[in-house]
Parts: sequence; C-alpha cells; structure tokens
Amino acid sequence: MKNYRVGIIGATGMVGQRFATLLENHPWFHVTALAASSSSAGKTYREAAGNRWAMQTPMPESMADMIILDASHIEEIKPLVDFVFCAVNMKNDEILALEQAYAKAEIPVISNNKTHRGFDDVPMVVPELNADHTQVIETQRKRLGTRKGFVAVKSNCSIQSYVPALTPLKDKYGLTKVLACTYQAISGAGKTFERWPEMLDNVIPYIGGEEEKSEKEPLKIWGHVEDGHIVNDASVAITTQCLRVPVSDGHMAAVFASFEKKPEIEEIKKAWAEYQGPELVVDGKKVPMSEALPSAPKLFIHYFEEPDRPQTRLDRNLENGMAVSAGRLREDTQYDIKFVCLSHNTLRGAAGGGVELAELLAVQGYLD
Repeated sequence: MKNYRVGIIGATGMVGQRFATLLENHPWFHVTALAASSSSAGKTYREAAGNRWAMQTPMPESMADMIILDASHIEEIKPLVDFVFCAVNMKNDEILALEQAYAKAEIPVISNNKTHRGFDDVPMVVPELNADHTQVIETQRKRLGTRKGFVAVKSNCSIQSYVPALTPLKDKYGLTKVLACTYQAISGAGKTFERWPEMLDNVIPYIGGEEEKSEKEPLKIWGHVEDGHIVNDASVAITTQCLRVPVSDGHMAAVFASFEKKPEIEEIKKAWAEYQGPELVVDGKKVPMSEALPSAPKLFIHYFEEPDRPQTRLDRNLENGMAVSAGRLREDTQYDIKFVCLSHNTLRGAAGGGVELAELLAVQGYLD
C-alpha cells in the first residue's frame, strides 16, 4: 500500500487529538498538516492545544512543533495533503460549506461530523457492516463536479455498540423491532471530568439530537445502493433513549430486539463469533478485512459469558478500542431477545472508525 499525506482539520479538539495519536505510527498515513480555527492558526500544536490536551498518551512529538494552519485557507493546505480528516466544532451550515469546499478543491474528506450523514450520495460507513456503500462516491463526484474530491462520513458513535451486534442477525432472522437505551461517556461531548465536574456522581437523561440520530442512522447503514444512491432500510422500527453517564470513555447500550423468525441463543452467539465483514481485494487477492486494514480488529464482536460483562473500564479498549463487546444475551418477556453491548466511543465510534474508513477507501482506490 502506498503512503498518503494526511491533514487533520480540527486538530485541537478532542477527536482531532485522538486522530493525532492514532496516526502517529500509522503504516500508510503520515500527518503533514494540522489545521484549526483562526485563533489557533500560527501557533505550534503544543501551544494551541496547551492544557486542553485530553488524551492519556502524550502529544506526538512529531506533531508538537507543527504550525497550526487556518482551516479556511484551503489553497494553503491543498499542496500538503492527499486527503484530510475533519473533526471541527462549528455550526452545521459552516461545516457543510467547509467540507464541500475541501471536496471541490479535490481533497477527499473523511468526516467525523454529522452534517453530511443525511445525503444519499455520501457514504456513512462502518467498514465491517456496509463497505459497499462507498460506490456512491462516483455519484457524489458528479454532483460536486470533482474528479478526486468527495466527502465520506462515519456514523454516530452511540450506534456503533449495538448496530454491529444486530447486523449479522438482521437479514437471516428478519429483524423487525429494536429498543436501545444507551449510556454514553462524557468524552462523547468532548469533555473530561476536569472540564465537566458537574458530571461527577450524576446522570443526565438527555443528549441533544442523539435519539433522533440513533433511530435514523442505522437505517442508512442497513440500506442498499440503487442507481448510485443509498436507499434507507424500511423494514426495522427503532426507538432509543440516550443518557449521559459519569464515564470517561465507552458507550454502553441495553438492547431489546424482535424478529420474524426468533433465533436461538446459541445461533446468535455463533453469528457474532463468525461475523467479520466482507473480504477485500488487495494486490489481486481476496483477504479478510482484519488482515487488509491495519485498524480492523481480529475479532469484531467479542461475547462475554460472565453475567457482569462487558464492563466499560475493563472492556472498552479491546483490540485497541476497535472491537465491539456484548454480553447478558437472553430471552425477553416483551421482545424476543435482550443483551448489552459496548464500544469505545472515541476509537471505534469516532477517530478510530474514521481511520479505518480511510483505510477501506485507500484499499478500494478512492484516495488515489
């Protein structure tokens, strides 16, 4: 695989910081540009992030003295990069304009933002679940009038705990109805306990816009491509409730599901153990995704037999935070089954998922 020059737009924020740590020693991607708001432009990364560095690992030394560029100065950034990751904190219309401006400047954008997720020619991809959706990029390029530029997005962090567990069951058993209650870490709001002390010993039963995203986005992931556009799935009814809990990292979900054909418990465990996503073509050969993409976990869904697992602190970092874990699978009195599941919200759910998506796009040739 060739090496790519990469920019991080929104490098000073929490997700931007996570991108920096993940890309420090990446085998394919080399960070050549860091960008943020005009207030940070001209400072070194060390100066701009300052005491806002929120990662447990230190700032990468290779980036600490890089000068932050103004994210709006696209022509200055263009010669430095082959593509960019975008994790800016701006108003939705401003993000939409910025990401499209990068794409129209022939710079592919892998976005952590929600703004483009509703476009039917913008792939919203969890590589193990819907890698084929990237084919709509060609339709998007026609709309934008670009040869290379496009926008691809990762999904909402909260659904990446339970949607992976439901996907292997959906078509085989006819998934019809889902109730999911999510218990979401404070890093999902870009916060630490030092910066959000009121979350200590507290639960907030509201996260603005989260329930709407959690009910709509799985239907796009489970959709299909038709005439160059993504058609959302219409066969599953989903309702959610999302709570903010006093946890630093890791989103947990309590899930209830019903099917046309109720699966046996052991059938579900077997489906989870075997599910790895599609094979990818590398150098003319089909290989498992776990071998093709550096960030992909070896085992996508880990099931725990212990009645008190998964636990956030113990299990969120499974396979470098890129695996999904599940447990407490059993029959339910109102739905067919119920279980709990967990994913790391800033790794699998945010920057890590973005890096894995970029790896998929690289293998598929969309970044060349």
